[in-house]
Amino acid sequence: MRAVRIDSFGGPEALVPVDVPDPVPGPGEVLVRIAAAGVNRADALLRAGLYHRAGRPPLVPGVEAAGVVVEVGEGVTEVTPGQRVMALDGGKSSGFYAQLATVPATHLVVLPDAVDLTRAAALPVAWLSAWYCLRRLARVTKDDTVVVKAAASGVGTAAVQIAAGTGARVIALAGSAEKAAWAGEFGADITLDTSAHPDDAEVGEVLRLTDGRGADVVLDTVGGRAFGRSLREVAHGGRVVALANVALEPSTVDTRDFYPKNASILGFQLTNLQIHGYDPRPDLRELAERVAAGVYRVPIETVVPLEEARSAHERLERRDNRGKIVLAVGPDISK
Repeated sequence: MRAVRIDSFGGPEALVPVDVPDPVPGPGEVLVRIAAAGVNRADALLRAGLYHRAGRPPLVPGVEAAGVVVEVGEGVTEVTPGQRVMALDGGKSSGFYAQLATVPATHLVVLPDAVDLTRAAALPVAWLSAWYCLRRLARVTKDDTVVVKAAASGVGTAAVQIAAGTGARVIALAGSAEKAAWAGEFGADITLDTSAHPDDAEVGEVLRLTDGRGADVVLDTVGGRAFGRSLREVAHGGRVVALANVALEPSTVDTRDFYPKNASILGFQLTNLQIHGYDPRPDLRELAERVAAGVYRVPIETVVPLEEARSAHERLERRDNRGKIVLAVGPDISK
């Protein structure tokens, strides 16, 4: 089969299309013919040797995908050959930048007919992360004001819709006027171009928009220096949820920015959550059903052939994409 492999850590040029043997499902595993694979920051970090759970090359990246079940291993009863599924890695799959992959049956969800495989490949990481952070950790309600950072990203557009769906007031922050306006199309009440309000000015604008009170929930998808600003933007008794450090820089925190406000800091990392017992399937099923019903919209910006994974990573690292980048792996990802 064809796959994209990392033989040594590096830039996007480290992604090399190769022929590799077909994987064979073991007990409890499912062999999936991949139709589409999502492209994520975790993939870029893995490629560069910066991902906290990265092994050693050679490695096939890819932590989320959608496709069709080909074969099931011993003891698998949850799915059957021919079913359309979406898959989440969880640290135990063979890598989804490939035509075939083995996946634990516990990391698969059968798809509703109304959800195509392209959109399904974009759900397991960004949407599940936004859903868990807002619904389970922060427990957002209609009475909350929610700040979503990097609101034009995959996690960001999901978070705006999920928060707005609860009836919360949503303030969407994005790095350009165009991105901010686009994030507003997903249900944000207010949008803020952070390029026009850098650093302290961002904090001041969030406080102004909340009458000096701050936000009940701040979803920090950026990390680094942005995390320090998030602590200053949160209200008394509020919640800051930290789920990334795409800035790849230290976060300098002044404890006086949050403890006098009795604010909570909540951390989230999807793979570690699964390792410690979280079963993502109920949440993924609910997300898929809402997408099928038209409640949520999954924006796909670019679909790139598997063999051109390098160009997908180059685009991801320029940070000029709006919505999700997906790799087309199978011959037909429209069904």
